[in-house]
Formats: sequence, structure tokens, C-alpha cells
Amino acid sequence: MGTPDFAVASLKALLEANYNIVAVITAPDKPAGRGQMLNQSAVKKFAIQNNLNVLQPEKLKNPDFLAQLKQLNADVQIVVAFRMLPQVVWAMPPKGTINLHGSLLPQYRGAAPINWAIINGEKQSGVTTFLLKHEIDTGDILFSETVAIADNTTAGQLHDTLMYIGAKLIVKTVKAIEFGDYTEKVQDNINPKKLKHAPKLYKENCLINWNNTTAQAYNQIRGLSPFPTAYTYFNNKILKIFTCEKEIAKPTVAAGSFLTDGKTYLKYATTDGFILLTDIQLEGKKRMPIADLLRGIRL
Repeated sequence: MGTPDFAVASLKALLEANYNIVAVITAPDKPAGRGQMLNQSAVKKFAIQNNLNVLQPEKLKNPDFLAQLKQLNADVQIVVAFRMLPQVVWAMPPKGTINLHGSLLPQYRGAAPINWAIINGEKQSGVTTFLLKHEIDTGDILFSETVAIADNTTAGQLHDTLMYIGAKLIVKTVKAIEFGDYTEKVQDNINPKKLKHAPKLYKENCLINWNNTTAQAYNQIRGLSPFPTAYTYFNNKILKIFTCEKEIAKPTVAAGSFLTDGKTYLKYATTDGFILLTDIQLEGKKRMPIADLLRGIRL
């Protein structure tokens, strides 16, 4: 059960490990683009290429879908970047339903664990497999794998790293379940004050607050790159920032003001330095290096 590219890697790994995928369950096709043509999910495209049975229920409690699911007689269900399942679905297979989550649980439960780990300046992240239960991301942990986060790692880069490490972890987890060679670790007795959460990102999370420190602004930009993308305003237009550099120096202008030579650099002041923009997209224009933008406008 999955929808985006992140889930395709796990499906591919299971096929390469010669597991019998009795069905792939993914989101219904949705209209996209100017022509509103129906767009298939990345998981559906991969499943069709590999002649797999595809189910696309609108509602997971639909009696017809539940009947189809039961007839599949699956031993185990694998969930990677899908949606919240009702108990009637996740409790159906005899060996349970496994979820792959893009963090080291119990930290960063929620919809955007990869982004929030970088926004918060974490030095490591990882993937976790766990058995689903009713409360989201709280099931018993099976396995986890840790990865380091470099100072310049973006959310997109961490996403791709965790996608492939997670695929290997899914195969390891399924093999362990196949042979009964695993121990469940309960996510209980956790101090709520020490938990860091990963809620869904909204536009207000993407607007840069230049009254923060240079490190905070830098982490926000790379934690939202390439999507949904941090932004500020430039000449009264939205300016998306994909990559940047830090400059720790006593600001000579107020936080939120910018300095530029009009040719090679544009930098915004924070409370303790500057953020130098390197890869941007101004409203109404394509993505480009900052020098290209500066050559094309008059300040």
C-alpha cells in the first residue's frame, strides 16, 4: 500500500527479493495539469509495468473493497507513504500490517518527518518499521536504521537516502516476520515533553522569519527544499529559495533587509548574520541561479 516514489523503492525491493505481491493498493487517479488529464500515482505506474494487480479504493471502508482485500488472503500488508488505515484493514492479515516511517520513532511522528528533522537542525535521522495500530505512528517497533544528516543536506537529499535504506529495511522486516525472527519494542513510557513532532506542512511554515538566527533560517530553507520550498518577498513578489549559504557576521542592516551588488550576490540579514541566496525562483519566472536573476532585473 503506497502512492509516491518513496513507496516504489520498497515495492521494487520486495519484488527483487522474490516475494509474492498479491496486490498493490494505491490512490485513485487524479486530474492534474492544465488539461486536467488523469494522473496515475508512481506506485500504480510501477505496478502496471510489472503486471501487478492494482486496487484503487476511494474509501477504505467500502464493503466491495474489503471483500476484495479479504479474498487476496495476504499474509502481511506493507504500508509505505499511503494514508491512515481503518482497523478493519490493518487488522486483516494474520501476520499484521507493517509501516515504514521516515524517522527514528518515537521521534517525529506525523506526516512530514524528513522535513522537520532538518528544519530542527538534527544531526541524524533514519527509518523505522513498526506494526500498525490505531494511533498514528505508535505501533510496536520492529527494526530501525540510522543515517547522518550533513550540515548542507536538503530534505530532498534525505528523502532519497531514506527511500533506498527504507526499501532494504522493508525486505529485512518481511524476512524476519516470515521466519518469526523479530522482537517487538513497545513505544510506551515516553516523556511527552521530549517528543518532537512532524505535522503536515502548510504555506505559513514556508515563510522565512528573518528575525530568527542564521542557523534557523538556513535549516528552514534546506528542510523545505525542493518541496514545498521556503520563500520570502523580493520587490513585492514571492521569492522561493532552494539553496543558500550561511554568513555569520554582524548585520549592517535590519533583519529581513537585503544587500546586493546587483550582479553576483543577494543576501538577507538575520539577527546574527546573512543568508546568501544561490538557487531561487522569483514569482512568474523559472528556477535559476541568483546571478541569472540579478542580470535580468533592475533594482
